[in-house]
Amino acid sequence: KSANPQWREQFDFHYFSDRKDMLDIEVWRKDNKKHEELLGTCQVDITALPMKQTNRLELPLEKHPGSLLMLIAVAPCTGVSISDLCVCPLGDPSERQQISQRYCVKNSFRDIKDIGFLQVKVLKAVDLLAADFSGKSDPFCVLELGNDMLQTHTVYKNLNPEWNKVFTFPIKDIHDVLEVTVFDEDGDKPPDFLGKVAIPLLSV
Repeated sequence: KSANPQWREQFDFHYFSDRKDMLDIEVWRKDNKKHEELLGTCQVDITALPMKQTNRLELPLEKHPGSLLMLIAVAPCTGVSISDLCVCPLGDPSERQQISQRYCVKNSFRDIKDIGFLQVKVLKAVDLLAADFSGKSDPFCVLELGNDMLQTHTVYKNLNPEWNKVFTFPIKDIHDVLEVTVFDEDGDKPPDFLGKVAIPLLSV
């Protein structure tokens, strides 16, 4: 019930290669659980923004009244990685020892926001739902921790896909929940939901 909403949410998007990319933003209005209406869209050319500083942008919505106020910072990626199983970032014993020392009890209050790392190895899925007419699916896996999101590649025409990927997240809140969702890639259409699991960090 507001024409001037304040969300104050922060989202981290991770880029691991030098590629030109646009940030697409959509604003939606929700009447109830079933009815939604698009209130406008806008784009930000990430490559045009200065690095290592917070950019304050007021973005008019295309073909609709209103604008969005955003703070966008482009910075080198730290603490987050995607790698193959054979080159696991924390596989080196000396590196593991350094991390154990960094997060030992005596260093607990050195940096309150630096809680630790979560490393997730996404190996495979078994007996997935067939989403295509061919009796197969094109599954990929999305991992979400807080407002961080990473995903695997798509394995086409397979109900038992093997991804063998390693994801490393910095932990910002020990009460966060790791959500792992499997989707079926469906071309230009939104992906189909194939299943989900939620793992509270405190249970690990």
